[in-house]
Amino acid sequence: MHDLDPFENEDIQHLKLFLYLLPVFGFFPALWTLYRHQGTRQERSLSRLVIKLALGWFVAYFLVGFGASTSESLQLPLLVTGSLLTSGYFLVNLWLMVRLWKRKAIELPLLGRVGRLP
Repeated sequence: MHDLDPFENEDIQHLKLFLYLLPVFGFFPALWTLYRHQGTRQERSLSRLVIKLALGWFVAYFLVGFGASTSESLQLPLLVTGSLLTSGYFLVNLWLMVRLWKRKAIELPLLGRVGRLP
């Protein structure tokens, strides 16, 4: 659809991909890219991966938080589980950023593969 402009700097394109991988905040530019049907195929693919990851984290965190607020006996273990979910979400995003920096394929089991990035 919209391929990379031949006059656009490749480093700027790479920084845009890093923006999508920012935990929590990267969800919004990724959503905007998919909503407007803009960006390269790699940007759209990474946007879909980021949205799946962020929504999965949010739903799991919400459900664990809801369970912690309604249960008295399991409150502490559920709160610890919620903090582990959040830490895991941030670490996965950091790991994906490192793979992007090394220009390796970005993939997560069950969530998809972006492929080799510029």
